[in-house]
Amino acid sequence: MKHSIYKIILPVALLSAGLAGCKKQLDINKNPNAVTESNITADLIIPNALSGTGAQTALAYGWLANWMGYWSPSGSYNPNTEESTYNITSSFQETKWANIYNVLFDLDVAERKASEKGQTYMRAMAMIAKAHLFQNLVDLYGNVPYSQTFKALEFPTPAYDKGEDIYASLQAKLDTAISLMEAASPTAVDEKVDIVFHGEHTLWEKFANTIKLRLLIRNSLNNPNPTAELAKIEAKGGVLSFDESASVNPGYLNDNNKQSPFYGAYGLTPSGNQANEYFRANAYIIDVLRNGADPRLGYFFKPAPSPLNPSVPYVGNVYGRDPDVNFNGDRTSNIGEGLVKGFDQDQWIITSVESLFLRAEAVARGWLAGDAQEAYEDAVYESFYWLGVEDADDEAATFLETEGADWANAGATVDSKVRFIVRQKYIALIGINPLEAWNDYRRLGVPANVPLSVNAARGSRVIPLRLIYPSAEYAVNSANVQAQGNITPMTPVFWDK
Repeated sequence: MKHSIYKIILPVALLSAGLAGCKKQLDINKNPNAVTESNITADLIIPNALSGTGAQTALAYGWLANWMGYWSPSGSYNPNTEESTYNITSSFQETKWANIYNVLFDLDVAERKASEKGQTYMRAMAMIAKAHLFQNLVDLYGNVPYSQTFKALEFPTPAYDKGEDIYASLQAKLDTAISLMEAASPTAVDEKVDIVFHGEHTLWEKFANTIKLRLLIRNSLNNPNPTAELAKIEAKGGVLSFDESASVNPGYLNDNNKQSPFYGAYGLTPSGNQANEYFRANAYIIDVLRNGADPRLGYFFKPAPSPLNPSVPYVGNVYGRDPDVNFNGDRTSNIGEGLVKGFDQDQWIITSVESLFLRAEAVARGWLAGDAQEAYEDAVYESFYWLGVEDADDEAATFLETEGADWANAGATVDSKVRFIVRQKYIALIGINPLEAWNDYRRLGVPANVPLSVNAARGSRVIPLRLIYPSAEYAVNSANVQAQGNITPMTPVFWDK
């Protein structure tokens, strides 16, 4: 595994000074202003690393939005063959591995630098963000390098840790991070450094607890009663609640490469043109929203500019279909204004919506105190608020009376209630977190009717259960990756067995 030494963005004056002293020839002079190991500090690294964490959420999972029935390429494009046939190899999404590890590397440096200087708040910030990304890696790949990472001199080819061991370690590290946050001074960090919660340590603690609960929920088949960990979550303030999304905003601008990442990818360019011409609504999810009388339809998606039938303005394409002028970009629905709100919008990492649905499932399982119906309805209401639905209270109340959303139809068993909650969670996370939707689909098979690609070359293949380790790992860390055994797209990760 290879990493750049420090892939960070430093203040312009410092960076320029560092570059001024760099030459490709022998130079015995030392530039006192050059960027070196000794003068890199946590506060210089953390904002960029946190921005990178948010960018992963925004930009890394369009392919999963396709797989999970949220989006589809418009009829103007050929479908990606490897993606739409599910015949994935080590080259599929291979940059994702390096992209996540590069952000983790920055966070690891920040954690180490903060620890050296006794900066407990910043150390805890880095630890919590690392836990989020390492869970994502395990959920994508299963076993991954963890305990030997970022120690290149000692472990140039890091071993792979078992996914279940990483999950357990992340729980412990999040406990440590919460303790560090509790002990930190209220003025321990500048608001320009903490671009997530701006110095509100209690929200960082809730963020950590939300990740802890997500780890437990994900592994619920293997550990159906994690009493001790649940007690810690409740004792330390619970999870993120109403209007408490974990989001980053370093000060986005309406300029090239400076917009909020999700908006920059799916909203308007600084010159006012559509940034996204590729992704459009999936016909499946349009039907789900329309048939469910869901007023969020117009917030998740825009009306098609020129639909074939003007009386049916919201139109999706079928995933895997060959190019078809009847479903080109103008005749299908683009990403809606509940998601693309403005160039300076906060970039979410974990939304309050996701957090409250996690809590609702935990209550339904009897893990956390509370009423399951109330917890579920809280999550649905928060989805309406988060999207900016007009008259959100009334609209959510009306929606909760529909057949598909009425708690009276949740059933009497824990399993039926959990599946009912996760079905509505799937809808609430349209365009927001397709990785979480895929995780729930693998874990529970919900929704049961997610459509498969219609690409004729798909054959009998179904939605994969994991990604394949990237080709670079087979090249530079061959012995350790080969030790994981015969990995195929249908090899489940540990919590899916």
